[in-house]
Amino acid sequence: MAVLYVLAGAMHFLAPGAYLRIVPPALPGRLAAVYLSGIAEIALGAGLLHPRTRRAAAWGLVGLLIAVFPANVYMATSGVAVPGTPIGTVDPSGAVRWARLPAQIVLIGWAWWYTRPSPPVGPETPR
Repeated sequence: MAVLYVLAGAMHFLAPGAYLRIVPPALPGRLAAVYLSGIAEIALGAGLLHPRTRRAAAWGLVGLLIAVFPANVYMATSGVAVPGTPIGTVDPSGAVRWARLPAQIVLIGWAWWYTRPSPPVGPETPR
């Protein structure tokens, strides 16, 4: 999961235009939002790698995924296409855009799973 978010965050800087397309036009500072969410994904993804920061990073990802959910709703409802991707010309029906909505819920659940305390390390727990 950490690698997924670090790579996704890096893509915000490598292809910001693709992300800019899905940010609702009414949102001020759209390009800044793309870069800030990229920074957050990289930082939170890296945070998952360390036991001391894993739970906080996972909670951060839950919050981030909820915060960016409106961009996925906007993409699905407005027919935004990202050329060269399955969300572009490959999917004229828009099924992939709509599939991102439940997929986002799965990602939130996956991040939430990492918020659970780690099992204690040490002697075996009595049965």
